Amino acid sequence: MTKKIGVIGCGWLGLPLAESLIASGYTVNGTSTSDEKISLLKKKGIIPFKIALSENKINGDIDEFLNSVSVLVINIPPKLRGKGPKESYIAKITLLHDAIKKSAVKNIIFASSTAVYGDAEGTVTEKTAPQPTTESGIQLVQCEDLLKNDKELNTTIIRFGGLIGPNRHPVTMLSGRENLSGGDAPVNLIHLDDCIGIIKRIIESDHYNDVLNAVYPEHPTKKEYYTLQAAKRGIPAPQYAATGQNQKLISICSIFLINNYNFLTSIN
Repeated sequence: MTKKIGVIGCGWLGLPLAESLIASGYTVNGTSTSDEKISLLKKKGIIPFKIALSENKINGDIDEFLNSVSVLVINIPPKLRGKGPKESYIAKITLLHDAIKKSAVKNIIFASSTAVYGDAEGTVTEKTAPQPTTESGIQLVQCEDLLKNDKELNTTIIRFGGLIGPNRHPVTMLSGRENLSGGDAPVNLIHLDDCIGIIKRIIESDHYNDVLNAVYPEHPTKKEYYTLQAAKRGIPAPQYAATGQNQKLISICSIFLINNYNFLTSIN
């Protein structure tokens, strides 16, 4: 029987993930918070659900969305930065967890971030204890713990590095900035293609109850990498101060155990 995959959050990552899953023969339930996006999901063959999580309730038919789902991909960023209104991310995921517990869903893939490691120095592996320094990092760790400590669920946490891909690259925000710190620190990035590839490999191989660092295994320094990327785009390169203090390098270990996963797209 073909698995039905639920994707909560069909945005920059979730939408192409859902399309790729459909192309591989899966049935996909997908969510969005806007009517316009619901129409787009339907056009792409995704079974659309208008669902919005808040601190106090879930708007939309979450029970119908979860019905007959074999694997649930939770791909909702915390959105705790910027000037907009900030809601408790852990409160939202707790409500979602409550809904999951009422359903038959047992397999969870939770999209997290290497931000949970904070200012850790040196080589960071999946065994490195999180030490988040931002509010979003702190709440991501709380959500990770909520899901993976529930022994009735099979949860795999994917801690993605900096995301790059179509219309998304950090150099566009760094361009022209001066006196930046950390020029000698390694980059820890991953392309959209590999975000999708790793999630699909987890589903295909039933690789659950694990924590994975998802970062491309090459780590040029920020100074050399962003200087090169700016030149490729014909935009001013960011300027870095002499040296940086944070030398965090995210190492990937467990990902190579998922049927010897080979990365699809270079960060260059």
